[in-house]
Amino acid sequence: MVIKLDLADTYSIGVISDTHGHLPSGVPNAFKKVDLIIHAGDIGDKAVLDQLSKLAPVVAVRGNMDCGNWASQLPKTEIIEIGQLVLVVLHVAGRLNEDPAKAGYKAVISGHTHRPDVYEKNGVTFINPGSASYPKWGHPGSAALIHITGAKLSVEFIRLKG
Repeated sequence: MVIKLDLADTYSIGVISDTHGHLPSGVPNAFKKVDLIIHAGDIGDKAVLDQLSKLAPVVAVRGNMDCGNWASQLPKTEIIEIGQLVLVVLHVAGRLNEDPAKAGYKAVISGHTHRPDVYEKNGVTFINPGSASYPKWGHPGSAALIHITGAKLSVEFIRLKG
């Protein structure tokens, strides 16, 4: 399924992953002005998606720890067209079955590692917001904002509390 968001030239997208059933209290403030929220899997509980949907429209993919009827309804991969850009979302970036540059993706959004990261390879930006609720290796709980203007994007990491 392809989701399209094409109402303006400038967008702010909230990106979160690895909540594992707990949405930190800092998320509503961090995402208060976003046009869309992307959850890159390991949601843990449908209530997390319900809470996020009160802030903005939500696109979510199923992570390796998402189980049950509610989770089986979620796709493993989602393609989102935002203005001039095409983004692909999946929980584990290494499981993308195509070359993202050849497919025309501007960004690959994933989770799974519990570590925030952003890097570019062959013109594609790879974004992992880290874990909102259960960070590892000394990283704080985190999420990300993707700022899109025209055909350009930038990424800002947000440190989350509780």
